[in-house]
Amino acid sequence: MATPQKSPGFSGWLTSRGGAWLALGAVLLIMTVLFGAFGSAKAPAQNASAPPASESARAAELMQQFPNAERQSVLVVATPAAGGELSAADLAAAEALLPLLDERADAPATGPLVSEDGGAALLVVPIAVGDTNGETAELIGELRADLAAQTPSGLELLVTGGPAFGADVAAAFDGANFTLLFVTILIVAILLIATYRSPILWLIPLVAVALADGLAGRLTAAAGSAWGLQFDAGIISVLVFGAGTNYALLLISRYREELLGTDDHRAALAAAWRKTAPAIIASNLTVVLALLTLALAVIPGTRGLGVSAAIGLLVALAVVLFLLPPLLAVCGRGVFWPFVPRPGQPRSQGRLWRGVATRVGRRPVASLLGGVALLAVMSAGLIGTSVGLDQVEKFRVQSESAAGLETLSEHFAPGEAQPIYVVAESGATDAVVSAARGVVGVVRAHPVGETADGTLTKIMVTSEYAPSSEASLDQIGELRAAVHEVPGADAVVGGAVATDVDARAGNQQDLWLIAPLVLLVSFAVLALLLRALVAPLLLLAVNLASALAAIGAGAWLSRVVFGQHALDLQVPLLAFMFLVALGIDYTIFLVHRARAEAETHGTRGGIVEAVAHTGGVITSAGIVLAAVFAALGVLPLVTLGQLGLIVGIGVVVDTLVVRTVIVPALFTLVGDRMWWPGKMRRSRGESTHEHRERTAVAH
Repeated sequence: MATPQKSPGFSGWLTSRGGAWLALGAVLLIMTVLFGAFGSAKAPAQNASAPPASESARAAELMQQFPNAERQSVLVVATPAAGGELSAADLAAAEALLPLLDERADAPATGPLVSEDGGAALLVVPIAVGDTNGETAELIGELRADLAAQTPSGLELLVTGGPAFGADVAAAFDGANFTLLFVTILIVAILLIATYRSPILWLIPLVAVALADGLAGRLTAAAGSAWGLQFDAGIISVLVFGAGTNYALLLISRYREELLGTDDHRAALAAAWRKTAPAIIASNLTVVLALLTLALAVIPGTRGLGVSAAIGLLVALAVVLFLLPPLLAVCGRGVFWPFVPRPGQPRSQGRLWRGVATRVGRRPVASLLGGVALLAVMSAGLIGTSVGLDQVEKFRVQSESAAGLETLSEHFAPGEAQPIYVVAESGATDAVVSAARGVVGVVRAHPVGETADGTLTKIMVTSEYAPSSEASLDQIGELRAAVHEVPGADAVVGGAVATDVDARAGNQQDLWLIAPLVLLVSFAVLALLLRALVAPLLLLAVNLASALAAIGAGAWLSRVVFGQHALDLQVPLLAFMFLVALGIDYTIFLVHRARAEAETHGTRGGIVEAVAHTGGVITSAGIVLAAVFAALGVLPLVTLGQLGLIVGIGVVVDTLVVRTVIVPALFTLVGDRMWWPGKMRRSRGESTHEHRERTAVAH
């Protein structure tokens, strides 16, 4: 039985009897100060989807110069409850609603405008929109409540239009972040209990990670406010919980292993900290650096997510390295009750994974081909995948504004709900209107306002195409080409559909810029950590194949199972970045251990030992991360559901196939050449072990 030893260095102080209490007090004090300093911070509520330099963004800025720039139109669609055509009494009843609508309007409501088939009528209500969708939602809610209380008999009324869509977006997220947080905590708690099989131990990492999430939320809100960042707080929370729990699992797993060799739980914890901290830091910095490449993105939400998520993950790293260890040190070995690890107990944890790695090592070619074949089949889901959802398709749950748009499209030109706007020099107004009317699919084009100095004119263009349909998107390009040719007009085209066109172009630009940078960052971290070039290249190639396979499988499931014909705009880039960066996480956990074991057992024996010791914790970490990302599905936005589905699939495949089969097979086939141009030093006895491994593989 090993004797207690005094642990050297920082890790020894961090886990010592007095040092643990000092560290615990210092970290909690710092966190309390930060909670207090940034507790009231709120991130900007902006949600720009197109690049700031795009034409639609310039048009939006110019439209702010017009009188009543905050005024937008809400559409009330009236249809007969029994179907058919509206009667004269129905139209009179609809017209009688105008005084009621005027109470909420910023200008007199107009209508009813009757469709050509007589099956629907429109009431147009100009309202002053708020600074955020939430403020507008209050007004829309009041308007709908008024109509519900006084809906004429025999009529159905639906409120739609741009402001109503924004209001429904805000309403859909009422309480959603709390639901996401609750589901995430529940998932993590259940999986930690299943992993540790202890009624006590799971609470310690969960409390630490929950504190990290709370602090990260406040720091990212403060950063967003200071730097004008736009991001989804739900994704930040999922990342902090997922990554923080993974780091905790790796540390505690090594702690349990070290406890089997010593009676001194503090020495065991210090050794676990020293041996896992490099891998945890390397994996964290890989994801952080990958996220920071998003700062180069042109889409505001993507750029903001990169910076804020990087902050959140650094908080998770700090909490796991400096709060969790003293908590474990103070609690002692008993936190593992009822399965308390003690010196002399058999090391049975890695038997299953050792057996898998050994079988892979005996048939490396077949194992590699089988794993690659699975990834190829999954990647086939990319065939036929398209990118881009319209406004209605972006929500899992049907909203009143979406239902209103569908009804409106059945009786009016679908573009009525989301008109296109052209801003041009007033002297060229007639020529611009004439050019716009000449574009195929334009129903109407007419001036709707001038700036106070009379220099600019706003022209409203109504399309016959459904907003964000292929025909509608193509029409924006044709309209821009037509009005740009008008001499002296300096015309720009904006509006919701034009913004969608620019958002699609911006997301594609970001994908081709950011994806190579993420790969470059991942390669650099692996090369520095492993002091090699061959291993990082091969491992990165496997990660890339795994990421493409997950995106293909997720896209196929979205189409076939969930009826979503396309991926949303930001999904390919964010899914690729998370899959590659988080996949490198597990690569680092495995290969960092493999290099250490190779010094004793050789490269082929080292990968078997690494899989045996890390297979359980990597699998647990992968299941936790996949489940946490799957929790994004509770939110009403299809984008987040698709992202959660793809990343969840990718993490599971990465954990069970890539790290367990493909990577060990590669290490077995390549051997010591994995570490080129470095060399693996081994003693003569170790060379004998390598010889035995090579002989076993050959047979």
